[in-house]
Amino acid sequence: MRKIALHWQILIGMLLGLIFGFVMTNISGGRDFVVNWINPFGTIFVKMLKLIAIPLILASLIKGISDLKDISKFRDIGLRTIAIYVVTTVCAITIGLLLVNVVQPGDGISEETIAKLTDTYAGDTGVQSKIAEAGRQKESGPLQFLVDMVPDNAFNALSNNSLMLQVIFFTILFGIAMLLIGEKNAKPLKDFFDSLNDVVLKMVDLIMLTAPVAVFALLANVVVTSGDPDLLVALLKYSLTVIVGLMLMIVFYLIVVGVYTRKNPFWFLTQISPAQLLAFSTSSSAATLPVTMERVEEHIGVDKEVSSFVLPVGATINMDGTSLYQGVAAVFIAQALAFDLTLADQLTIVLTALLASIGSAAVPGAGMVMLVIVLESIGFPADRLAIGLALIFAVDRPLDMCRTVVNVTGDATVSMIVAKSVGKLGKPHVKDWDEHYQEVK
Repeated sequence: MRKIALHWQILIGMLLGLIFGFVMTNISGGRDFVVNWINPFGTIFVKMLKLIAIPLILASLIKGISDLKDISKFRDIGLRTIAIYVVTTVCAITIGLLLVNVVQPGDGISEETIAKLTDTYAGDTGVQSKIAEAGRQKESGPLQFLVDMVPDNAFNALSNNSLMLQVIFFTILFGIAMLLIGEKNAKPLKDFFDSLNDVVLKMVDLIMLTAPVAVFALLANVVVTSGDPDLLVALLKYSLTVIVGLMLMIVFYLIVVGVYTRKNPFWFLTQISPAQLLAFSTSSSAATLPVTMERVEEHIGVDKEVSSFVLPVGATINMDGTSLYQGVAAVFIAQALAFDLTLADQLTIVLTALLASIGSAAVPGAGMVMLVIVLESIGFPADRLAIGLALIFAVDRPLDMCRTVVNVTGDATVSMIVAKSVGKLGKPHVKDWDEHYQEVK
């Protein structure tokens, strides 16, 4: 399959995984077979991607900063990145709110369906843990996320993938200090991190060779572990509302890419598609980060000075797809449970979802945790939160897969915009995994 483009290989693996999963659900013992003998290969793949995420951020960001001749450039990149991420997030939430108010998917949910969903999921440990985590987040101060960004132990931060913002903070400080000690003194360290960056990117290439098999395993497991099909059908209108909103957000990105960067939007989609497909399979922007960085740098032509900052930051604080989903989910729950929303309430949803996307970025299962915070901000009754989450819990996993695709696409889009604005969007330079293989064969 080597001659087939990588995104087609991954798509074939996904399709076969879906078919295999549906077949195994109708075979006695099929579910256990997939969980015990197929899913581990997908889990190993995700763990390998997470394995290299922090080394890649460390090496890539230090290399990007140390290559700067003017430190003010880094300030410009940082300010533009944060500003554009805020704008795209507000656009995403607005699209979600406009769509859910037009379609009104909550009006079509029967009392019987609400009762069945409540009985099935309201007491679920996953729902209760999200409510508890949101409570802890709400109790913290308004600037707690800034406190959480600063590590008190660099080695502890480097050993924990959920502390990525702390890694970015330490790495930026380290890179700036390298610039300030002078080129001669910094050269040994710079050479080390330049080499480390090349090694980690080569590891990405090697890991991606297994991607088609991994997504086969991941998708097969998603199918065999999905919930009650009847409940999924009952939530079809809500799910389609979210998916249409996410598709509109992709269209928004393509328009921005075409108009501002003057690049062919469909070319952009083709180059970033392996990262999108992995985001769909893994439901994790952080796990997909190494692949996103490799595709944006080598296949799109974004300079490392830009990608090494924009993409890691985006993977932790830019949640366009998740923010859009929260807008739709919050209004859907309010509609289904007859909780009237005013215009002020919907503006509150925009503001709270924006702040929550930054403040709750490092929390596992951040989407539903953020949703609880959003619901509480509009005065939704605390005793009905579990019922509200139960309404959408059945379809949360497939929608999580879809919104992660938008999150990753947004990161790549913003990296192109920032690169274009600072003159760092060049020609792609693709490196094959075996370009030096003959030397060591």
